[in-house]
Amino acid sequence: MRTRNTASRRSRKNLYTTRLDVKPATRTSCRLRARLHGDIRSDRRHKQTKGDQRTPFEKDRDRILYSSAFQRLAGITQIVRAGEADVFHTRQQHSIKVAQIGRRLAQWLIREQSAEAEHWGLSEEVLEAACLAHDLGHPPFGHIGEKVLHELVQDHGQSGGFEGNAQSFRILTKLAVRLPDESQPGLDLTRATLNATLKYPWMWAKTGKPSKKWSAYKSEKPDFEFARAGFEDKQRSLEADLMDWCDDVAYSVHDLEDFQRCNAIPWANIFEDPSEVISHAAQAQGKPNDANRKRLTEVWESLADSLKGKFESLLLSRYEGSREQREQLRRMTSEFIGTFILAPRLRPEGSNQPMEIDPRSRDEVDLLKQITRDYIISSPTLAAQQRGQREVISKLYEILKKESKGGATPGWLPVRLHYLRDLSEEDDARFVCDCIASLTESEAVRLHARLTGTTAGSVLDPIVR
Repeated sequence: MRTRNTASRRSRKNLYTTRLDVKPATRTSCRLRARLHGDIRSDRRHKQTKGDQRTPFEKDRDRILYSSAFQRLAGITQIVRAGEADVFHTRQQHSIKVAQIGRRLAQWLIREQSAEAEHWGLSEEVLEAACLAHDLGHPPFGHIGEKVLHELVQDHGQSGGFEGNAQSFRILTKLAVRLPDESQPGLDLTRATLNATLKYPWMWAKTGKPSKKWSAYKSEKPDFEFARAGFEDKQRSLEADLMDWCDDVAYSVHDLEDFQRCNAIPWANIFEDPSEVISHAAQAQGKPNDANRKRLTEVWESLADSLKGKFESLLLSRYEGSREQREQLRRMTSEFIGTFILAPRLRPEGSNQPMEIDPRSRDEVDLLKQITRDYIISSPTLAAQQRGQREVISKLYEILKKESKGGATPGWLPVRLHYLRDLSEEDDARFVCDCIASLTESEAVRLHARLTGTTAGSVLDPIVR
């Protein structure tokens, strides 16, 4: 970051005040938003800390990395239950790899398209920070936990249902503990980093057609408006666009790697008849028509030829962990990421959107993701496991909600969660969700067992520390 004089800082403050008071930007001003917004990107909502050797965006990245919310992700599911086997990625390992992809992608774009990167204000630190933060709000058991909490809370809370992205934003801006001053909650990140975490840059709304995804509850409206100053309605920042792509790349490649090690993917069957994978991928893209299926079929045929040409011995034989198999698996992963990291291109000044993704790479990622969905996520064994996980979340919610009526804090609630009561704004349902979403999966299972009498546990074991 450049050092600015006092007059420049004063001008930046005035611009920030002005931008918050205006209506959504016009298309013309949208094209200039990177320049206008650049003067206020490093502002923080609550406190300008004393300077050190780091830039403001470097501080953001470090605050997220060292947060207890990020540490908790080591105990949260990616696809298979955390702790089941060392071979599977946890949500934390996934986030670290998303962040690594994000940093390398930003560095490449800044080097190869320097003029466009400068125009759109691309920062590798902001992108890495957003990648590290993108899954902080995932509750125990990943997407099944998210779904159950949404079903339970959507008709009872003041802020709509439960959404992992919105919970991430709530953690960053309100729940995370960093300073002793309660008037300065959360990690107090810069405007640019907060905006980069908004994968779905709109708030939950009760009126109109409800969205399945959103990135902020109405309880975080002031923080949302702060982050979005200078951006049009539903217009993502460049770093948010890139973060979403990095997440897809990591998900498509690393999850495939996990299940290859477990011999869970029937490559011979897929190569022989890929029609179901292609059809499901077309549906996931929202375009299940003949033209889309034909295009995806052509992409798959080319991808399959490449896989069989380079890695047939790996994919069509039982994986036993030999040195040769490990080398091939690493090389396959590396080649995929090396290809996909070059897929985004920045658009020139004057464009309505800051970037585009190579369509072929987009299709390849979608097909790889679909293989995991079809052969892992939909498997009966995982479904049975998720059935039990649903019971754990539902029962925890029921007990905690019943004993938290009227702003009460149950005496058995772990001490670490007590402060969440003061941040609930007298919304009991939101308080319960905050408590459950602060647990690791092992903590949730152990707390459930103790509260239901399944196991007595030890009075010397607080479960949640």
